[in-house]
Amino acid sequence: MRILSGIQSTGQMHVGNFLGAGRQYLDYQSQGDFFLMVADLHALTVPQDPNKFREQTLNKVIELLAIGVDPEKCTLFVQSHIKAHTELTWILNTLTPISELERMTQYKDKAKSHKDNINVGLFDYPVLMAADILLYKTEVVPVGQDQTQHLELARTLAKKFNAKYGETFPEPKTMLAKEGAKIMSLANPKKKMSKSDPVESYIGLTDDPITIEKKITHAVTDAGKEVRYNLAKKPEISNLLLIYSLFSEKSMESSEKKFRGKNYVSFKKALSELLVEKLGPFRKKYQELKNRDLYVEEILKQGERKASSIAAFTMTEVRKKMGLLIF
Repeated sequence: MRILSGIQSTGQMHVGNFLGAGRQYLDYQSQGDFFLMVADLHALTVPQDPNKFREQTLNKVIELLAIGVDPEKCTLFVQSHIKAHTELTWILNTLTPISELERMTQYKDKAKSHKDNINVGLFDYPVLMAADILLYKTEVVPVGQDQTQHLELARTLAKKFNAKYGETFPEPKTMLAKEGAKIMSLANPKKKMSKSDPVESYIGLTDDPITIEKKITHAVTDAGKEVRYNLAKKPEISNLLLIYSLFSEKSMESSEKKFRGKNYVSFKKALSELLVEKLGPFRKKYQELKNRDLYVEEILKQGERKASSIAAFTMTEVRKKMGLLIF
């Protein structure tokens, strides 16, 4: 079973990323032929400072290695290193009706928040994502709830290509995380935790103990006193309780029972201590890898070699079936 997942290269990895996707990466690399892509081309839909962008991309690779991604068990690579991603995107563009892209909710949302930069890349983002998936003949794609519409487009384009040029691409299946797929902002429980928001709204995996304690202390809570999971009536404390439950690896029922009769201050103190303990190893490994540039570069070269080989095979097949001239 070939599994592919991608993570954007910008921003600090936070607990929402880890609980929603990161910890699943560690399972996927033992479940099948796992390809993990740092999606730097996708990040270009918003303006990037070139020098900072290079550093952020490398930093994302280091974060992934720090949480336990094993280059011996998966193919870890940077999207822009494989030129076939953009070639297949153009080919799939010729099969994609504009109406399909116009209905994408993520495009509509981002166009509203980036009115000064509504570029073609932002509009065409789902086709590049489809190319990412189909290029490696991916069978299973783990995605967050906000990406399921994009994956449906990838399936549609696979069907279209297969119908027009002959069986080529498998139709990728969706794999949704069972728990923790949507951790909310510490500042606004109605909004998903995001690395593009102010730093106080998320817990970074490499945050130091003082920063973690400060952020949890200032996390918004409802006016009540009971530490109880109820998304409808108590979304603020429910979000924090979910983080506690997932990091402690205890059921929600057990977590609620632990804090029965205790106030928010006691609960937040316990949550801070738990996060300091659980994130400590990530922070230590991250600092070690920051000083091993050649080791990290060799891992990326290794990933590039494997990904390039498979991508080249796919594109040769695609070109032949489409009638493109090949010598």
